[in-house]
Amino acid sequence: MITTVVFDAYGTLFDVTSAARRAAAEPGGEALGDAWPRLAADWRRKQLEYTWLRTLIGDYADFATVTADALDWVLDAHDLTDPALRTRLLGLFDTLLAFPEAPEVLSNLKASGYKLAILSNGTPAMLAQACTAAGIADRFDAVLSVESVRQYKPVHHIYALVEARLGAKPAQTLFVSANGWDIAGAAHFGLWTAWVNRDAAPVDRLPQRPAHIVPDLTHLARLLQ
Repeated sequence: MITTVVFDAYGTLFDVTSAARRAAAEPGGEALGDAWPRLAADWRRKQLEYTWLRTLIGDYADFATVTADALDWVLDAHDLTDPALRTRLLGLFDTLLAFPEAPEVLSNLKASGYKLAILSNGTPAMLAQACTAAGIADRFDAVLSVESVRQYKPVHHIYALVEARLGAKPAQTLFVSANGWDIAGAAHFGLWTAWVNRDAAPVDRLPQRPAHIVPDLTHLARLLQ
């Protein structure tokens, strides 16, 4: 019986492309133009690469640092040198837009009696700012950051933070993420999983496959009936 629903943050609750999209639409964002989707994709890819590489190397830096380092690489790759644009993009990343369905889905799950939590690579400060900006901070019983472990997902023992903080056994926990590698890590640990596959992508060729696949967060309610 599922008692606890744990969400990844970036890409799952928060739209990681929204920082570049919003910056491109603002005065001063003309340099991004129609290239903002490519910049957003490159930024996210490099951000994740740096989390994995730092974990493998054993040289941890927090997610705010990793995010800034990834942006610096991307701006260099796209030949964008305006420091004001860099500052604005980082500011917008701290207040990423939530996916439209997220607030209502979270409210409904909480009203139904489920414990709700976030388990994220983000720092506590980043997650608090994003949740407050999106108006969803009051939905969660816990917001768990890898900061306490100083490694990044999908390292196995990171998923143990859920039971340690919330007392929920793996068999009682549904882990929700839009990242296939994160789903694989959670499933390997023993959590039930729901992969939010917004892009209709193929399933990753990893031993641990998602228990459920949904196109967006609104479909979680039927999984929990």
